Amino acid sequence: MDDAELARRLRGQALLEGDFVLRSGRRSQYYLDKYRFETEPALLRVLGERIATMAAESAPGATRLAGPELGAVALVAAASLASGLPFLIVRKEQKGYGTEKRLEGVYAPGEEICLVEDVVTTGGAAVEAVEALRAAELTCRVAVCVVDRDEGGADALARVGVRLVPILHAAQVIAG
Repeated sequence: MDDAELARRLRGQALLEGDFVLRSGRRSQYYLDKYRFETEPALLRVLGERIATMAAESAPGATRLAGPELGAVALVAAASLASGLPFLIVRKEQKGYGTEKRLEGVYAPGEEICLVEDVVTTGGAAVEAVEALRAAELTCRVAVCVVDRDEGGADALARVGVRLVPILHAAQVIAG
């Protein structure tokens, strides 16, 4: 599936128009509902394959993928299946019971991780995930996302030494 067809599919499946408050607190006249495309098997399969390819090209030294809970878990699992790379789940906060982990999955300090994200706006959630990975002594220099809304996320990630590699930009999806 080429970019134009993928953009059309995402637009039809996940683009909502109205008045929305985003995670960043900003208001928007459109919303890309990631759960509407992440729960569609045909789209999830394509996205997993695309993410796997982009991770291999952009972060060839990565030995694992990682995705923040909850939004990127389906994507990182699909990319893991497509790439054969194991993955980590980055919790929003350390759990207060059981193993009390912030990162779920097996890893060794020093490993290179490619972060997987769904829709990036200001990059706040992605930066928090990178900080959690680095606190565990993991390296993260690349984040692959499905859609970059082009509202500062790439710059926020660049400030912490991470390059954002989007499959699509919001303008492509909106144009559909």
